Amino acid sequence: MSDTPPPVLPPAPTPGQTRGGCLTALMVIAGVILLLPGLCALLFGGISISDSGKIDSDIAPLVFLGLVVGIGGVVLIWAAIRGRKAPAHPGTQP
Repeated sequence: MSDTPPPVLPPAPTPGQTRGGCLTALMVIAGVILLLPGLCALLFGGISISDSGKIDSDIAPLVFLGLVVGIGGVVLIWAAIRGRKAPAHPGTQP
């Protein structure tokens, strides 16, 4: 038997501490896809306003829904690029 100590392994990352590049890429792709309804809402809302001077009541809910989905895409892209901060370890001062 040998008296050599076992090799020291680096600590395993805790869940939520790091995010892989594949998940970040998927979040960005999903965010870009969600930007498309927002772009359509801006386009059709702008056309509707330019034609009559005010937005038609028939298209207003769809424009609003498209803008909300587009804002969701922006938030998703922002969260993917910004990343998540690692949780603070207990007993540490901020």
